[in-house]
Amino acid sequence: MTAVLEARGLKKSFGRNEALRGIDVSIRRGEIVAIMGPSGSGKSTLLHCLAGVTVPDAGIVRFNGTAISTLDETARGRLRLGDFGFVFQFGQLLPELTAIDNVAVPLLLAGERRAAASARAAEWLVRLGLDGKAQRRPQELSGGEAQRVAIARALVTKPAVLFADEPTGSLDSLAAEGVMKLMIELVRESGTTVVVVTHDSRTAAYADRDIIVRDGRVSVALGEAA
Repeated sequence: MTAVLEARGLKKSFGRNEALRGIDVSIRRGEIVAIMGPSGSGKSTLLHCLAGVTVPDAGIVRFNGTAISTLDETARGRLRLGDFGFVFQFGQLLPELTAIDNVAVPLLLAGERRAAASARAAEWLVRLGLDGKAQRRPQELSGGEAQRVAIARALVTKPAVLFADEPTGSLDSLAAEGVMKLMIELVRESGTTVVVVTHDSRTAAYADRDIIVRDGRVSVALGEAA
């Protein structure tokens, strides 16, 4: 199957710290891949380069054959808004907005009318089991509920690729299990490709395969070949 994301020879340094030292990765459409490794191994930097958040010092990243690592910030911003979705460890919800408004944000930024954006956001809240929570603000939600709002926000644009950086890292084991089950069920339904950075083997167990990163290099790729 054709690769939706491909990286070749990625290198990235922060000062004297070589975060990536020539990484090659290929991820197929609809695949769920877990990137694992010890703290400081370069796994989050790899995710950020694949997502067009960080520009590598050397090497190339391609999305559907297009070299996104050579695009300017405006073009990469459009890509992140429309084709990519993001879930972070602490959700990064806007505290002054309600749950439904948080989910609607990427739609509004893309130019959708408020009524239509709110309707789509409401649908996704229901799909994430948050019916009745639409008018709650993040501080009025449990950790698991807030993270489900973040997942709804990431998926409301129907992205081709979902990037998740330690999506269950701030949750207890029961909430983490519930969040992952819902997220995986929804992305399987839509055929969304998922790249998840995690140190948790229980979270990685939901992936089709694992990529182990150590000292800025791919140490082991488990599962089907890249």
